[in-house]
Amino acid sequence: MSRLPEVGGGISAAEVMQTAEWIASLQLDTGMIPWFPGGHCDPWNHVETAMALDVAGLHIAAERGYEWLVDMQRDDGSWWNYYLPDGSVEEAKLDTNVCAYIATGVWHHWLCTWDRAFVDHLWPTVQRALDWVLSMRRDDGTVLWACTADDRPWDYSLLTGSSSIAHALRCGASLAALTNEPRPDWLVAADRLCTMINDRPDVFEPKDRWAMDWYYPVLAGCMSGEPAKIRLADGWAEFAMEHLGIRCVSDEPWITASETAECAIAHAAIGDIATASDLVRWTRRHRRRDGAYYTGLVYPGEIRFPADEVSAYTGAAVILAADAIDCASPASGVFVPRCYT
Repeated sequence: MSRLPEVGGGISAAEVMQTAEWIASLQLDTGMIPWFPGGHCDPWNHVETAMALDVAGLHIAAERGYEWLVDMQRDDGSWWNYYLPDGSVEEAKLDTNVCAYIATGVWHHWLCTWDRAFVDHLWPTVQRALDWVLSMRRDDGTVLWACTADDRPWDYSLLTGSSSIAHALRCGASLAALTNEPRPDWLVAADRLCTMINDRPDVFEPKDRWAMDWYYPVLAGCMSGEPAKIRLADGWAEFAMEHLGIRCVSDEPWITASETAECAIAHAAIGDIATASDLVRWTRRHRRRDGAYYTGLVYPGEIRFPADEVSAYTGAAVILAADAIDCASPASGVFVPRCYT
């Protein structure tokens, strides 16, 4: 039975609902969920917020979010990188990771609702999206990061994006099996990506200063067991500021609550619930009374950066981290397989 997640000292069940309701309050009539009132929206973070709404039981709002993606999908299966509240395109770039994430979201929604009719409705959208993503593969199996508006592909792949794409492909393959339209090629592509992440990290564009490149291979399940534990331990001193959170980049004292929460999911994935719980507790400094979360804090002055910005995706990441730790929703195992057992 589904229940609201909680992490002692980090976020209560009532606070999870408050944050989810704050996210839902941002949703436009079109179904789009902007980062903040009047802000833009990108499809990846849009899916992240829909997943958080499902964890809180706000399934109708989540479904409206997915319907927006159906409405906005381009003929080739992709989405533009950023949209404004009026539906216009703010950034005409096509990002493979941004476009793949819908598969993770729809699989998560199925586990939360068991609504087969909605899965069948979304399946063509998911299929077109993942097929477009794989059209951007290189010969070595890695996926190019992005494509310009005039169809010129960028010439490199990203480790974080590739990890998330591999995870999305596996979620997509689960949806394919559910709809009786199996896509074993998606599993093969995911396995190839994970092999490259583990064995050939040199093929990815160097982004070592970014925290996401540190923990995302673990969060996405491309690394597990002892190698995953070693990776997280090796990067801790570089990216973690004790009792404050995770730096967005290693060379700046800028703590972001979303990276802190995502790092918590990665630690939950390896069974380190104590560290994962601490990380969620450290996001408390970002929480406002209305349930929203400030995007970033710069230390030592605890200056809000961007100035006073709160973001829907940040609150969503905290909710998903709490669920990964507490194994509360039926979809908590999407990132933490132990929650399925």
